[in-house]
Amino acid sequence: MPRLGVLGWPVAHSRSPAIHNAALAELGMGDWRYQRLPVPPALFTATVRALRNSGFVGANATIPHKQAALAVADEASAAAAAIGAANTLSLRPDGTIKAENTDAPGLIAALECSPRGARALVLGAGGGARAAVWALREAGAGEVSVWNRTPARAVALARDLGARAVRIPEPADLLVNCTSVGLEQPQADGDAAAGIEPSATEIEQLNQLGLSFDLVGKYAYVVDLVYRPGSTALLAAARRHGRRTLDGLEVLVAQGALSFELWTGRQAPLRVMRLAARREDAAP
Repeated sequence: MPRLGVLGWPVAHSRSPAIHNAALAELGMGDWRYQRLPVPPALFTATVRALRNSGFVGANATIPHKQAALAVADEASAAAAAIGAANTLSLRPDGTIKAENTDAPGLIAALECSPRGARALVLGAGGGARAAVWALREAGAGEVSVWNRTPARAVALARDLGARAVRIPEPADLLVNCTSVGLEQPQADGDAAAGIEPSATEIEQLNQLGLSFDLVGKYAYVVDLVYRPGSTALLAAARRHGRRTLDGLEVLVAQGALSFELWTGRQAPLRVMRLAARREDAAP
């Protein structure tokens, strides 16, 4: 049985198994299986090296393993090498590992408009943020800025990828949150639609992103790579301001489809994958 999985710490929240297993079933690949692989950072390299012997042919890497995923590979795509992080590993029959980054093209594919010429602000400095900065620059964004709670990390990322580090978040056309803030606290879409003022918990989460409720209204398009049932505090605030939003599930499906095609050589059934993501998201 060919096996696939997602390596993360934590990884219990991941919708990837539902998305990929639905795609495999749709294409009649019932002998394949995709599963969660909770792996602490200290065991990441050894675990990845052992996967092939357990029947794995590929794996995704999520927080906090994306830079380690690149480091463990024997070969990397040009995009993964340029970004400095990988989210997709192909485990070859000869025992070698190839790293790819589908986060970058997945983000651009999920956006409902071109970022060409736009001012963009990326929150975070991990592997997801590196992919977002690289993708936006490659797609022709007019300016890409980076903010992180640890300023030195933002400076390092900006230097590596030709972006601009900022001490405090600035207004922009596009805001992309690549941090894990919001992962633990789902918010209700209904509250945003009703125009209810943000709660103390929501304000606290925005503060962790260096934002205030009013500042969120300064971004025309808000993307949050975190996905939770309902909404995150960031997306709820953006919707209260009437701003366009994109949640992490759409990006997850887009990048997941690209990974799926790399591993299987089959065209990913996007509609089925999207339905599976939303069905899982709505489950209690």
